[in-house]
Amino acid sequence: MLFKGSGVAIVTPFKENGEINYPEMEKLLDFHLSNDTDAIIVAGTTGEASAMTDEEQVELIDFTVKKINHRIPVIAGAGSNDTRHGVGLTKMCCDTGIDGLLQVTPYYNKTTQEGLMAHFEAIADASTVPIILYDVPGRTGMSIEPRTVKRLSEIDGICGLKDATGNISYTIEVKRLVGDDFAIYSGNDDIVVPLLAAGGHGVISVAANCVPKEFHELCAKFFRGDLEGSLEIQLKYKEWIDALFYEVNPIPVRKALELMGYRIGDPRLPLVKASKSCEKELKRTMIEAGIIHG
Repeated sequence: MLFKGSGVAIVTPFKENGEINYPEMEKLLDFHLSNDTDAIIVAGTTGEASAMTDEEQVELIDFTVKKINHRIPVIAGAGSNDTRHGVGLTKMCCDTGIDGLLQVTPYYNKTTQEGLMAHFEAIADASTVPIILYDVPGRTGMSIEPRTVKRLSEIDGICGLKDATGNISYTIEVKRLVGDDFAIYSGNDDIVVPLLAAGGHGVISVAANCVPKEFHELCAKFFRGDLEGSLEIQLKYKEWIDALFYEVNPIPVRKALELMGYRIGDPRLPLVKASKSCEKELKRTMIEAGIIHG
């Protein structure tokens, strides 16, 4: 298991000219190191890896690995809908010294369940680090069926699943089929406690960009047996979490970090900055949750 608790799906700050803002990225990483984040997930969906060249993506991952310096696990997004490309990107990412990879299902062209088996087997063969599968049908248009997850869990190097289906019935069926050493992480911030109750091991979180200590505590309290305390945190941030998806992720969370004083910059096209109505809803919910002051 790569980690237990709250891993942040970290945003990528950009300069006005669109280049990656590494000084601001360093500030974000320091923020997480000082606020008990359990793992960094870099260059994923929230990090806008799909709008980067391979060279940019690997450079960002390498920077993060060096900055974190083994203090907590660093897991890199390296997914592709082209298996040959995914294999090459996987090898480049492994060369940076990362602790693990997050590998999304092929998107747009999609595939069959047998195609998923062949795709992830090829990725696992190319990787020198453990792999977390990423099932996010709302983004990719397809899902890894529970029995396919079980078959994939038996491949050396595939150690877990980021479950962003939003379907607890799916989670429970996966849990029924896989071994106890196969990690399941919530990919939905609004149902972390239910997923932990279904046998999950943590969350790969968008919300943790802004409230890392609180999401660490949400998980830690649950694992200590303090279900009431864990649920209290979940409910406290529920309305704000909804606001984080007022527009497509990561548009709102980038604005939320700006409201906290970070210089995040605009996302890369085709994403655009948050609308006025999105910003208004974020401000309202962040004030009510105590994240920022009015």
